[in-house]
Amino acid sequence: MMIQRKSGMYDGRSKSSAYKDLVWTVATSSDTSVGIEQQTKLTLETIQTNLVELNSDKTRIVSAQVYIANMADKQRMDSVWRNWLGANPEHWPQRACLGVNLEGDVLIEVTVTAVRK
Repeated sequence: MMIQRKSGMYDGRSKSSAYKDLVWTVATSSDTSVGIEQQTKLTLETIQTNLVELNSDKTRIVSAQVYIANMADKQRMDSVWRNWLGANPEHWPQRACLGVNLEGDVLIEVTVTAVRK
């Protein structure tokens, strides 16, 4: 079985890749002029779109890493995250959240591993 890759907007890296029953994807906000809640929402929408493109979805995420520019924003990001995932604990992945320096006005970057349908 071949590795499947989906090109993103940057040279030298893919936005998503898949091998056998696993999918990996990464995203940032499509609009960096907005605050942490909206950037989180837009980032997670892109994650879902990327997963669907490779025959998965947010309910099949097994691991997630969230990188935020300001740990003081973690509670507000978590609120959006919880709403996005929903109330069913069967759909909650293992997750780590790290405070990091991000480029420009990017406030959040998310990378996930999910299982294909």
